[in-house]
Amino acid sequence: MAQLPTAYKWLLNEPGPKMLLEMIKLYDTDEVPGPGDNPVILSWAKELGIREYNHDSIPWCGLAMAIVAHRAGKPVPNSPLWALNWANFGAIVVTPQLGDVLTFKRDGGGHVALYVGEDATSYHVIGGNQSDSITITRILKARLYKAVRPPYINKPANVRTIFLSTGGVISTNEA
Repeated sequence: MAQLPTAYKWLLNEPGPKMLLEMIKLYDTDEVPGPGDNPVILSWAKELGIREYNHDSIPWCGLAMAIVAHRAGKPVPNSPLWALNWANFGAIVVTPQLGDVLTFKRDGGGHVALYVGEDATSYHVIGGNQSDSITITRILKARLYKAVRPPYINKPANVRTIFLSTGGVISTNEA
């Protein structure tokens, strides 16, 4: 079972959404520094049939999102390694809620992660390639590009806006 930080252990009791549950299973997956690679991260590309992904030093937030979408039975967008392509994954929402896919602008590209909550200034998100790992971090709301709701047949009853305490480091570049 995932060893989430104390402030986020409540997520372990959430019954869904499926993509969120799949991402929590992968919590703390790290890339290997230097010339080595984490075989788990590379196996995701193989499972998805993405041949051009061959080194975990390549930004992998989109790859992490693709593997959780795939395992949750959701369609994976074209070119899923490009984080901002996830802005076309579902229906655009103005008010993000639990499990929504958030895309962010950053120097040199974009970032994609799942909403777990928010405070006055930041979204709290779980995603890949955040400090070279699957972690939960805070990203300023001003960086949001688009928020989309995954395609649901039946929206899980626990999908809601969640207000959390301010605290922790604010991520500035998820590369």
